[in-house]
Amino acid sequence: MSVYKIIRQYGKGPIPEEDMRKLIEIAGDYGKVKNYVYARFGGIASLSKLYPGYTVQNEMTASGLRDTLGIPSVYFYLAVFDALGEIKAQWTRTKTHVQKNIGRNEQFTEEEKHYLSFLLKINSAFEQVLNQKPVELPQELAEQYTLLSRQADTERLQKYLCRQVRKCHVKLHTENTFGFSLSERAYRYGDGGIYISTKEKRKRIFIPLTDHNQYKSQLYMKLNPKEGTIQLHVPVRTAVRRHPEYTGRIGIAFGMYTMLTTHEGRRYGEELGTYQTGYADWIRRQAGIYQRNKESNPGRKKYQAKKKRMEEQLHSYINQELNRFLQTEKPRTIYMAKLPGAQGKGKNKRINYSVSLWQRGYIRKRLAQKCEEQSVELVEVWGKDISRECSRCGCIVTGSPAKQSGSFHCPSCGFQEEEKTNTARNAKKRGQGEGELQRS
Repeated sequence: MSVYKIIRQYGKGPIPEEDMRKLIEIAGDYGKVKNYVYARFGGIASLSKLYPGYTVQNEMTASGLRDTLGIPSVYFYLAVFDALGEIKAQWTRTKTHVQKNIGRNEQFTEEEKHYLSFLLKINSAFEQVLNQKPVELPQELAEQYTLLSRQADTERLQKYLCRQVRKCHVKLHTENTFGFSLSERAYRYGDGGIYISTKEKRKRIFIPLTDHNQYKSQLYMKLNPKEGTIQLHVPVRTAVRRHPEYTGRIGIAFGMYTMLTTHEGRRYGEELGTYQTGYADWIRRQAGIYQRNKESNPGRKKYQAKKKRMEEQLHSYINQELNRFLQTEKPRTIYMAKLPGAQGKGKNKRINYSVSLWQRGYIRKRLAQKCEEQSVELVEVWGKDISRECSRCGCIVTGSPAKQSGSFHCPSCGFQEEEKTNTARNAKKRGQGEGELQRS
């Protein structure tokens, strides 16, 4: 078994302006192709064309858009299939959202919910209902559909499904003109760099790279026109490691100052707050300086370079501590509460900067990736009131604050514990009980 991880390659210094202009032109055309596909095939009427997708490919070939833009086929068809994949993913999100609404609707019987779930699950039935067509299915599915439809008011439920989809579904659009994908036919490694196909026939741009690694896979090129630099994102297959000694079941709680606390009170990333506060304070000071000198400011090249270094230092520390956590705890299963979303701004500007720059999304993504690579199961649990629940007696503390100076006190049973440890204990309890939301 294997998983993919992203390796980054960097251009060796700024590239010539003319070469950057050619790359930006490709990225702009790439975005135009994607937006054309979004607009033409992102709606209900095109649902039947999405699987397996050859109809979309054929119609895009016949559209004449490639000739109009003058974009090479190696970029044109990648843009088509990139957009097609994102449309499919958007439909999956729409179905998930509608399914949740169905589950929360107390006016439906279990039979009605089952009928609607069937329509969401079977692509052909879903497409036919949304396009006001009779539901026609293969025999084995038709029998199941007939049985379900006898127990429900199909007309009412189908109208409900159509309303929900119209409410939830969003047609995609991109404004990204600073990146595009490259198939193996669009590039060639050599001479300490990479040669990239352009819109001119048989002409390639040469970009020196900081390393001499060579890959054979689809790449993604990210452009930074202001700096004149590029990044290459390379998906690399890596073997999944299995550790017989990884047997623990660990509940964890995340924090803004201490990155991670286990249900037994062990802490990892205790200097995260120091890193983040220093980073946030520097960003805040620089923002003030920039606003005061906006008229005469010569540019932000040094600012961007230092910001990148500080962010890389922060990310390096996070990865180091996540590795230490896995190697020390040796977990088979990790239980964690769903991370909170960004909070609204408060009165304290310094705290606002720290909260806005909290790396919660990065931490969650890197933990998930590392767990996948190490065959560790990551279980996300229901997070409501998890920090206010007593992990001993289950009492939800209301009224007087449960958390005082980083500690938790339960007035019901007298239990006292460090706040994050109590939260991590609840995460483990919910993960092993009925509070599980998602496994990965």
